[in-house]
Amino acid sequence: MADLSLDFQFTSSINTVWNALTDSDTLAKWIMENNFKPIVGHICQFRNEQWNLIVDCEVLVVDEPNKLSYTWVGGPINTTVTWTLKQEDGTTYLHLEQTGFEKEDQAFNGAKYGWAKMAEDLKKVLGEM
Repeated sequence: MADLSLDFQFTSSINTVWNALTDSDTLAKWIMENNFKPIVGHICQFRNEQWNLIVDCEVLVVDEPNKLSYTWVGGPINTTVTWTLKQEDGTTYLHLEQTGFEKEDQAFNGAKYGWAKMAEDLKKVLGEM
């Protein structure tokens, strides 16, 4: 198995970053259109019509504002995404772990590239909040 692990830093407060991770309208600005709700057991989808992509999710963990986890199942992947947040000295540290990849293949590398790009979009969204 291969696990994807990425770290990001933002000058926004931990609560602002948490909101960007859990508010459906805000998520749509940096990930994809969705019907996400931060409720354990909630079943939802992220959708990108341009890429003909549907990602099915189930919310697994909601520990506001420290941890959020959900399944991420779409195309060739059946994985779990976990966000961990920590705030120190005015900086919010955001750790992403995506587990369940079979190996470091095209899906793994695509996810790695995709999350890095979306994190740049998140940075812009946070600047507008």
